[in-house]
Amino acid sequence: MLKNYSSTTEFYLLGFPGSKELRDILFATFFSFYLVTMVGNILIIVVVCVDKRLQTPMYFFLGHLFVLEMLTTTVTVPLMLWGLLLPGMQAISLTACCVQLYLYLSLGISEFILFAAMAVDRYVAVCNPLRYIIIMNSHTCLWVVVVSWVFGFLFEIWPVYATFHLTFCKSNVLDHFYCDRGQLFKLSCDNSLFTEFILFLMAVFVLFGSLIPTIVSYTYIISTILKIPSGSGCWKAFSTCASHFTCVVIGYSSCLFLYVKPKQTQAAEYNRVASLMVVVVSPFLNPFIFTLRNDKFTEVF
Repeated sequence: MLKNYSSTTEFYLLGFPGSKELRDILFATFFSFYLVTMVGNILIIVVVCVDKRLQTPMYFFLGHLFVLEMLTTTVTVPLMLWGLLLPGMQAISLTACCVQLYLYLSLGISEFILFAAMAVDRYVAVCNPLRYIIIMNSHTCLWVVVVSWVFGFLFEIWPVYATFHLTFCKSNVLDHFYCDRGQLFKLSCDNSLFTEFILFLMAVFVLFGSLIPTIVSYTYIISTILKIPSGSGCWKAFSTCASHFTCVVIGYSSCLFLYVKPKQTQAAEYNRVASLMVVVVSPFLNPFIFTLRNDKFTEVF
């Protein structure tokens, strides 16, 4: 595996190095997380679809958010679980690696756009409740969801093309559990500084472009809540936004550490931990965050 790989047709995923006992523990843990994530998300989506009381803009966005999270998790976690069962490294073809990276990044971008849309939805609900039905009508919500999906999949075409247009000649071993772009840059023998800088600017555009509307919306929401005279009314208004705000903090903090950096290559251990937060921990927590403190959903369920 140390010869020239300028015509690489497959990569090997190093995954999680360690003893068989450790890998078995990791497999059991991640499989449990994945199973709970899938069952929880599917259950929430079904409940939202069948009960008319939950067919509101917030739950419409929430349903699509959970679909995106299930797809993002499914793109990466089953391959990771299979790798934990293998005695050595896991082989993945160049085409499969390209498809996995493209789907993972595209779904993530669509998810961030939906986070921003949900923040604006909460702003309208709290700050302009009398105009909420008019502003957040079914036509508007449908267009927001369509734009989020289409933009995510179009935006990542060039970055993924630029990544796999590089020449991989150093090795064909990726020190990760999926096809991570930073690890792919490590294997390239081309001068990729300019490409990495462009990808950094694109990541900043997406993350902060969706984060700014979220911050502005919550600034107005908090300002409005603080003006409510009664404590019960203040808490009721805040409770409608608390779940979304918690998920935003978890999602954005993980991705800011993972993607918004001028140099795409960095310590493999750091990448693995941050990636686990994005593809395992966050999707596992979100169904609980959005439902356990939601009296309306609990009543419907």
